[in-house]
Formats: sequence, structure tokens, C-alpha cells
Amino acid sequence: MRDIHTFAGGYLRPEATERTASAHLYGRAGKRLFDIVLALLLLPVLAPVILVLSALIRMDGGPVFFAHERIGRNGARFNCLKIRSMVPDAETVLKSYLAANIHAAREWEMRFKLTDDPRITSVGLFLRRTGLDELPQIWNVLRGDMSFVGPRPVTAPELGMYGPHKAAYLSVRPGVTGAWQIHGRTTGCYVNRVALDRSYVEDLSLRRDLALIGQTAFSVLKMTGS
Repeated sequence: MRDIHTFAGGYLRPEATERTASAHLYGRAGKRLFDIVLALLLLPVLAPVILVLSALIRMDGGPVFFAHERIGRNGARFNCLKIRSMVPDAETVLKSYLAANIHAAREWEMRFKLTDDPRITSVGLFLRRTGLDELPQIWNVLRGDMSFVGPRPVTAPELGMYGPHKAAYLSVRPGVTGAWQIHGRTTGCYVNRVALDRSYVEDLSLRRDLALIGQTAFSVLKMTGS
């Protein structure tokens, strides 16, 4: 894989090269240490919440957790965990819905998301609006698949949407929350998403991570997720 320090394809501004995650002290060691300490502090608080939500999800007879393959740092693949927010036969429902709705099919092709998603359950809608469906990702953080803050984890097809800017995404661990999750997810615009991810990587710092975590807590209380 191309050395992410060079960004010869124009992935990052030349003047930002020395501030990339792999070259930055915080990116090399501090960020991972911060993730581990925060995860261990939060685990006793989050575990009972996950158990209660698990009991609600079991009511429809389907599995509690949903694991989906995503692309992580340096292209490593991992299973991103979530509390299931969709009906058990979500893939079948999606295929039927897209086949019958041309506008929805176009939206899915552009965004990999739907404004009105027929797969999402009533409990799942609440989980998504609060972001509580992503609580199990604390396990991904402890494993080192993810960070608390970073680009939203993408699938292999979505990574192609980054075009010549893939290296910016691949240079850091994807995050449970991040700049796009806070500032851009409602627009669904990939141009904006890539720009936010590039900006985050170029200006990586503990201060920015703390600010994004604080903004995430506020957005959870406002139920602005999707």
C-alpha cells in the first residue's frame, strides 16, 4: 500500500503531512491509550444499559446484536458491532423495497442510506436517534478495531467513494463518533464527508477528540442521530 506519509495522489495538503496521524505523537500512542482508559471507565456504566436494551430487542425473536464488515486502519477488515435496529430479515425487505421504489433505489445508490427506511423497527428508530445502537462498539474500541473518535467506519463499496482521498481514511482507526457524525450525517453528502474526514486527520489532537466527544453527548441528549 502507498506510504500514507507521502499522499502523492493529493490525499492531504503537503503542509499537513507532518501532522498526519502516523507522524503525530498523539496519533502514534496517546490516542490509543486514551481510548483504552476511557473504555475501561465507561464499561461499568454502559454494560447495564446494553443489557436492558438487549431485553427490549429480544422481544421480536431476532438476534440482539448485528455485526457488519467494515474497513479499518490500513485496510484491515473487522466486524463493527451494533444493537440490532432493523427487522430480522432486513436484507430481504431492502431488496424488495428498492425493486419497487425507483427513487429509493437512486437514494441508496448515492448515499447507502434511506430517508424512510422500512427495515428500521420502532425501538430501532429510538436507538438510532439517540445513538444507543452503537454502544457495543466499546468492544471494537477495546479490541483496537476502532477509536472513540475518527471517521465513520465504511464498507468496502463506500471506501471507493473516497476516490483519491482513501489514504486519509485508512491512516486512522474509524470512530464511534467523529466530525462527520456530528456535523455532516444529516446531509448524506459524501463530498462533505470526505472533506470532514480529511480535516480531522490533518488536525488530529486530544483537544479536538474531547470536543467531539462532548458534542456527541449533547447530540445524544437532543436525539439528533439517524
